[in-house]
Amino acid sequence: MKSLIALVCLVAAVDYCLADHVCGPLQRLKVKRQWAGLTEAGNGRKGFGHYIWAHVFQHAPAARDLFQRVRGDNIHTPEFRAHATRVLGGLDMCIALLDDEPVLNTQLAHLAKQHKSRAVTADHYSTVEHAVQMGVEHSIGSEVFDQDAWKPSL
Repeated sequence: MKSLIALVCLVAAVDYCLADHVCGPLQRLKVKRQWAGLTEAGNGRKGFGHYIWAHVFQHAPAARDLFQRVRGDNIHTPEFRAHATRVLGGLDMCIALLDDEPVLNTQLAHLAKQHKSRAVTADHYSTVEHAVQMGVEHSIGSEVFDQDAWKPSL
């Protein structure tokens, strides 16, 4: 009996550790719901996009150089706001596709190809990922935001 209890505890511990790295059905549902809550929170997507890029450039000022084509020097310009809208559109599409992994992977490969030619690195993705998580938390509130669902889903 002790062996069975130990085995159950071990399986539960392994499952708990792996859960942090897997975007399972519950995480996908929570991410989709919290993403939808962005517009319900009153801040709207426009404010969310501004928050993300202000956060990115505050934590990685040199990243502005990657956005010369869209006026990364000033996130208030129509050119940069249009870019922010496109990024949010891509993020929205990917979140909508969380339940359709083959299509999501195809979309992610397409986005990766677009960004590779612009010299975007893994570190840049980390900065944006962190900014998105902080933006969602800021928009919907820390008492609602679930980082354990977002982290494996981005």
